[in-house]
Parts: sequence; C-alpha cells; structure tokens
Amino acid sequence: MQVRLSEYNPEWAVGYQEETEFLRTVFGEEIVSFEHFGSTSVPGMSAKPVIDMMAIVRDIAAIDGYNARMIELGYDAAGDWGIPGRRLFRKGGEARTHHIHFYEADSPHIARHLTVRDYLRARADEAQAYTAFKAALASRFDETSGYSPAKKTYVGELEKRALAWAEASGRNLD
Repeated sequence: MQVRLSEYNPEWAVGYQEETEFLRTVFGEEIVSFEHFGSTSVPGMSAKPVIDMMAIVRDIAAIDGYNARMIELGYDAAGDWGIPGRRLFRKGGEARTHHIHFYEADSPHIARHLTVRDYLRARADEAQAYTAFKAALASRFDETSGYSPAKKTYVGELEKRALAWAEASGRNLD
C-alpha cells in the first residue's frame, strides 16, 4: 500500500464518530466503548489518512463471529494481525479509511494506545517531532511495507516517554 501522509484534517474526528455510530448497529451489546487513537486523533498532527479506532468489547472471541458480516459490509477481517488478543478490521481496500482494533476490556494494549494519544495531545513538541519524523520517512519510502517497520523503534521510544509522562503525572494506566 502506498504511503499517503496528509496534513491534519478535522473531518477525521467526524469520520470516527460516524463509524462508531455505524459499528454500534453491527455489534450492539458486544461494544463497551470506542476510542479514537493514533495520529488522526491528535489535532494539528500529520497522519496517514486512516482513522485508527479502538472498539473495547466484553468478549474478544465473540468478535470472530462477525467476520463474514464485516466482509459483506466491505471490511477486511485481518484477525489479530500480530497482536494476540486483538481483532483488526480494515475498511477501504487500497484507499483505506479506517482501522478498527477490537480489544477485550482488560487488555493492556488499551492503556498503551490511549496514553500515547494523550501524551501527543498534551505535548505539542512531541507531536511536531513525530510529524517531522514521519515526513522524513515518507520521503524515503513509497510503500507502507518499508515505512511502517522504519517507524517501529521511534514509536517504541515515544511510547516509553508517554508511559513515563503518565506515571509522573499520576495518570491511571488501568
């Protein structure tokens, strides 16, 4: 898939909200809550224009029963996509618009993702640095197959800083 890095677009928040409303009609009582995370959730930050959403559910195993329905609705069912306990659905094919990450309510991945989001929202300097880093990578890599792995070390260090920030500021990571 080609790397598409875009300036911040406030319509991403609208797209997130519209998708949550739609997904509630599909998954009903399975859903505990939704969260918008990733770069599209940070005002002012450049991002691949793919809205990362988290669907927090009661029972992750129950989500597998929705694969056929989601495929009928135009999503790609990607299973755990390398993260045990997650279920990932992608919308939009090559012109992808959404990644919906399902996690069971007690998953440690929830706090990790939301802490990074909150850190970037609170620290404009970190959001700007991450944006510059992604722009540099996008100039080197045409495809996400190179771009995404090249971000891994930086994102790991960003996550460590975010978790230290959360701990120092007394934020609850549970």
